[in-house]
Amino acid sequence: MAPVAAGLLPPAASASLSQSIFVPGHPCPRASLSQSVDCSGRRLFSVPPELPLDTGNLSLAHNRIASIPPGYLACYAELRVLDLRNNSLAELPAGLFLAATRLAHLDLSYNNFSHVAADMFLEARGLLRLDLSHNPGLRRVHPQAFRGLAQLRDLDLSYGALGALSLEALEGLPGLVTLQIGGNPWVCGCTMEPFLKWLRSRTPSDTLAECRAPPEVEGAPLFSLTEESFKACHLTLTLDDYLFIAFVGFVVSIASVATNFLLGITANCCHRWSKASEDEEI
Repeated sequence: MAPVAAGLLPPAASASLSQSIFVPGHPCPRASLSQSVDCSGRRLFSVPPELPLDTGNLSLAHNRIASIPPGYLACYAELRVLDLRNNSLAELPAGLFLAATRLAHLDLSYNNFSHVAADMFLEARGLLRLDLSHNPGLRRVHPQAFRGLAQLRDLDLSYGALGALSLEALEGLPGLVTLQIGGNPWVCGCTMEPFLKWLRSRTPSDTLAECRAPPEVEGAPLFSLTEESFKACHLTLTLDDYLFIAFVGFVVSIASVATNFLLGITANCCHRWSKASEDEEI
């Protein structure tokens, strides 16, 4: 039998997985002498109903689940680990984690999320690890996406489609220790500088993170960028620069007026010459 929530289960919860019993009412075996329920790899299109109320570790990985009912976790106050990787989820219902106050590990990797909405995990205030990696369409993270997750230590946003990430989304994570962002098409323009400074001050360098744009830094490791890389972002215009720009604008305006005047005279002369030629022919 496949392990439950591999890599996430605490030692005490992973005991006795080799001895399983089937719980009436759903197709998932429960490990005897533990609170682990393994529903992984069962080709489920919906979440199983009527799980044991004391379920602490639930694996729904490697199924075809596309949605979860809003109140699905309401009766499982003991839930600590929820593994939803490799499904077809594109969103989570509001209030899903309202009763899951003990949830510490949530795996949403290998799904179909295109964005992380505001307050998506607000009720899951006890989260320590959140995995959103390998969502190939994940392009946007709302600035308030992780609000309330003061205890979060590990966040995985790798291998998505993120070109930028709001610094506001991360500043509300005082306990963050590890942030994985490699495998995204990062746009290393001027807006990247404050984000990069924050990364260097808070988390270890992620050597997998590379710039996708602009062309001059394409393929460059994100953490190889220096202050010199953003020098153009800090260029300021002096009074002489503004005067020069104003002078050039004035000259261009005069030249435009003169050009229009000459074109008008030329057109008028051509018209008179054409009319004179017609009179002579008559």
